[in-house]
Amino acid sequence: MTHMHITSWVLALILFIVALIMYKQGKGKPAKIVHMILRLDYLFILYTGGSLITGYLTNFTMPLSAEAIVKGLAGIWVIAAMEMILVKQKKAKPATGAWIQLLIAVALTLILGFWRLPL
Repeated sequence: MTHMHITSWVLALILFIVALIMYKQGKGKPAKIVHMILRLDYLFILYTGGSLITGYLTNFTMPLSAEAIVKGLAGIWVIAAMEMILVKQKKAKPATGAWIQLLIAVALTLILGFWRLPL
């Protein structure tokens, strides 16, 4: 399940970059299609991530369970920040705050996922 989860968020990152570039180039219709595919990928990320978290919660060792929950919330924060950036880009509004949120959430998620929690 870990490999599916990593594959799904790498795909999400690629789709996010493609949609962002398309919105910047003014290609609204193709960007919207990529954006909708990205939203479907979000569902797959949530499913695989939820499956991984339940694996931590079934053993219920307190520090790891709490860190897994925080990592899950940070992952949802990453998805929300990516959505905020794309919507603001679509409307041609500044997204500096959303970019800062995305960087913080990605850093927190990666630190917890790769260095703190066992795979």
